[in-house]
Amino acid sequence: MSNMEYMFQQGFFGTRAPFFMDLVTLIVALLPLLVAVAIYFARKKSYKLHAFSQVFIYIFSVIVVSYFEFGVRFGGGFNLFMQGSSISHNYAFAVLMFHIAIAIITLIIWTVTIIMVKKQLATNTHKKVGMMTFAGVVMTSLTGIWVYALLFVY
Repeated sequence: MSNMEYMFQQGFFGTRAPFFMDLVTLIVALLPLLVAVAIYFARKKSYKLHAFSQVFIYIFSVIVVSYFEFGVRFGGGFNLFMQGSSISHNYAFAVLMFHIAIAIITLIIWTVTIIMVKKQLATNTHKKVGMMTFAGVVMTSLTGIWVYALLFVY
């Protein structure tokens, strides 16, 4: 087996998904919990731990998305993954576009939040923007699981 072939072996959830898709979906499902822990640190006034955990989770998420994109591109893309699904192509594609839109908006807000944290703290907007980011992470997670179910479960 070559270095990357493992990505396309049968996944561990028992669906039609390849390994990389199961791994990414598991991480995406856990992401809101990880971010909630980071928010908990801020609520307990452990601001350095909050900042470190947010940056770590953000960087880890970008790496996971890169791994996912690599897998999708080399794994055949949306149309290939759709082949085993009984769901309408148009419906699944619309859900996918909805998921991508939420994910991109969330990534932009999260990036700006990390870059502009000092200014946001000075103007008391950091908490509000942080909660918007958290809501986006939750929506990205839920819609990602929705896409996974449409492609590999139904």
